[in-house]
Amino acid sequence: MQLDDVMKERKSAKRFSSKKPDWRDIIECIDAARYAPRAGGHFTLKFIFVSDKEKIKKIAEAAQQDFISQAHYVVVAFSIPKITINSFGKRGEIYVRQQAGAAIQNFLLKAEEKKLATCWVGHFVDEQIKREFKIPDNALIEAVLPVGYDFEKVKPSKKTNIDSILYFDRFGKKRMSG
Repeated sequence: MQLDDVMKERKSAKRFSSKKPDWRDIIECIDAARYAPRAGGHFTLKFIFVSDKEKIKKIAEAAQQDFISQAHYVVVAFSIPKITINSFGKRGEIYVRQQAGAAIQNFLLKAEEKKLATCWVGHFVDEQIKREFKIPDNALIEAVLPVGYDFEKVKPSKKTNIDSILYFDRFGKKRMSG
């Protein structure tokens, strides 16, 4: 699948089929995340691959989103920002979040390429996730990513029109000069 096609077809799935994906495909998605840009060469994002159904139910409770419990697997993504903050000071916090977003996007695109269904979940009670998986207090929970196969074929949502987001040389200028 070509990159343009993968980006255009990517969507968030909130209903999963009973068909269980090959766990190795999900490991490949995590591996794709490693190729995201890194501030100062520091990769601060970590992943926990969750297959235990009871733990997946606890993630769904922490996120207050029942659909997560339908997934066969969930990936918890979190950052440990200390090294980046030590290198860049306060701006390091921003760089850690930017890196996490880029890495998670790589994960999502690889999942789409592999015909897996997933959803970037950002709403959850951090403390519950940290406690359940023994994640250090200084970590930032970045995302919960339930993974499976689509219950039904869903078309990607309509994307934003480029004319509504692009300006030239300054905010509000809709035409290119010259």
